Amino acid sequence: MTQVLILNGPNLGRLGVREPEIYGHQSMAELERAAARWGADLGLEIDVRQTDDEATLVGWLHEAVDARAHVILNPAAFTHYSYALRDSAAQVTSAGLLLVEVHLSNPAARESFRHYSVVAGIATGTIAGFGFGSYRLAVQAISDKLAD
Repeated sequence: MTQVLILNGPNLGRLGVREPEIYGHQSMAELERAAARWGADLGLEIDVRQTDDEATLVGWLHEAVDARAHVILNPAAFTHYSYALRDSAAQVTSAGLLLVEVHLSNPAARESFRHYSVVAGIATGTIAGFGFGSYRLAVQAISDKLAD
């Protein structure tokens, strides 16, 4: 079965309680359950992870390359400045794997410092602004791309 890692950066472990007017009322545990269902429906094995630590996220991207796993990445605040994360994510796509950048909100419609992503230029694609639907769309996009 094709493996997909859904990797989430800082503060996303607080989903449901952190600024729900922006990030929604659903929790990380709810995302894990929903993603497992979406993946099962499409024949994908989904592993959802979250960390507030940049080094852990970098390590997970290395793991994805070694395991030949596709990646859905919500870099959160690291989106805007983490070149270490960008370079690790580039290894995913350089290995011929898919990497979809996701965001719950639409960064382009928010504060100006959120408008730039260091990851977007190396990602297979970016999906933003649809809440948990951004993740669902990313899972579907990976499935569709693999079917091509």
